[in-house]
Formats: sequence, C-alpha cells, structure tokens
Amino acid sequence: MRSRDIDKQLLVKQKAIELMVREGFEGFSMNKLAKACGISVGTLYIYYKDKDDLIIQIAEEEAKRMSSMMLDDFDPEAGFAEGLKQQWKNRSIHMIENQQTTLFFEQLRSSTYQSVIYESYFDEFKVKMSRFMKNAIDRGEINPMPMEVYWSVAFAPLYNLVRFHNEGRSIGGRSFVLTNDMIWQTFELVLKALKK
Repeated sequence: MRSRDIDKQLLVKQKAIELMVREGFEGFSMNKLAKACGISVGTLYIYYKDKDDLIIQIAEEEAKRMSSMMLDDFDPEAGFAEGLKQQWKNRSIHMIENQQTTLFFEQLRSSTYQSVIYESYFDEFKVKMSRFMKNAIDRGEINPMPMEVYWSVAFAPLYNLVRFHNEGRSIGGRSFVLTNDMIWQTFELVLKALKK
C-alpha cells in the first residue's frame, strides 16, 4: 500500500472544492478530480473510499476550520456589542479569504450532506453562541427571540454584503467592492435593531 503524501492531499482537497463549486455535486466525479490533480484515480482511493467519503471528509475538515476561525478571540462572556462585533470580524474575514469554501458550504446547505456536517462539527460553536445569547438576554442587553430570528437580523446583512463582494457585483449587476466602512455602518444598524 502506498503512503499518504500531505502535499498531494492538500492539492486534492483544493481541487475537489473548486470542482464541486463549479460543477456541483452531481457533476463532480473522482475521474474529473484525478485529472484536475494530475494523478491517477487509484491514488484518490488511498485517501478516500469513494466520492461520498471524499465530500464528507473535506466538509468535516473545513467545518472544523471554519468553526475555529469564527471562535477566534470570541468570548461568550463579552458584552453583546463587543461579542457580536468579533463575530462579524471573524465571519467577514473567513468568507472573504475563503471564497471557494464559502460557496462549498452554500452547496452543502442545500444538499443531502447537510445533516452529516451540521449535526456534530459545530457543537462547540453552538454551545458558545448559545451562552453568548443567554448572557446578553440575562444582562438585559437584548430581548429573548428564536435563534432563527436572531441569526436573520444579526448575520444575514453581513452574509449578503460579503456575497456581493465575492461576486463583484450587487443588485442590478452594479460593480461592488465591500469596504470596512460599509461593514461597520451595517453592523451599527444591526446592533441598533437588536439591542433593547
């Protein structure tokens, strides 16, 4: 049995994400991936038992990495404005610096792989975010609300701005580049909407 090559594994992962984003899960195949990497299909089976295993392993690795980045310098005991601002900072940096991964997760969200990924790999993230919200409610900084309402108000505006930025255009096809001023102007509006 041949040994694993770390550089080759990283290349496979990068090319797999690129291909899945471009062609979707249905158009993605191990043969196309091997050709894109300049390796034999047999080499892929050293790392993954099949296409599903490859997708799940890559998604799990990226979910762990994304969760870790989102929690960087985030303190669930922080005041609401401070903690939310750190989340905006972490999320915007992650989504802008990892555009292919961001698109990959958008595809996962509407696929049959969603439950496999989202059930376990965001546990620490969910615990810390829940504690952050509970603390903000207990301190009287925000009103109690369903998580879905909170997320829609707290993060959807940021995700839309970053999507416009990553696509290079906004509504009506206008050219668009996201600036820090735009991020923090939007953040202040979100903060005003959520705080008591």
